Amino acid sequence: MSDENAAGLADDLYDVIGLLRRRSRRLVGAPLPELALSGAQLELMRVVRRNPGITVAESARVLGLAANTVSTLVGQLLALEVLVRQRDTSDRRVARLDLTPSAREGLEQWRDRRAQSTAVALSGLPAADRARLAAALPTIARIAADLPESPDLAASQPSGSAVPATPAVDRPDEPSSADLP
Repeated sequence: MSDENAAGLADDLYDVIGLLRRRSRRLVGAPLPELALSGAQLELMRVVRRNPGITVAESARVLGLAANTVSTLVGQLLALEVLVRQRDTSDRRVARLDLTPSAREGLEQWRDRRAQSTAVALSGLPAADRARLAAALPTIARIAADLPESPDLAASQPSGSAVPATPAVDRPDEPSSADLP
């Protein structure tokens, strides 16, 4: 595949993923809409939901953000009373993050509404289309994992080579994007 064709495919991929997210957001709304959370705050909450007890450093690695940026987000979410920070019992220098019960419930209800509405659309597809989509998911996950961690790495990366992905604590049950509601 030529670089030009790969760039066009990349544009198409982002267009389709963006459309899916926007349509889903319009259909099911935002989680915890009363808080008007930013995309970055929601991303962190989703990581913590999937990884209760995760540290700030681990969260930063999963999100591909600087630890001080995640620390700022943690402070904001603590102030909104949707996140709790507890000292690790075996190492008092380590803080573990978790969602408050009400925040976890709100996030999970939103996730369930989004999954159910998408499942209805998927069930309307022919079985062969669903199978092709399922077969493409590992490839899409690999594309995401192969994206460089920073623009500096992208500039120094030769065309066609992959930068090894940072091992993620995060489970890939949901795509991750700052384009959240």
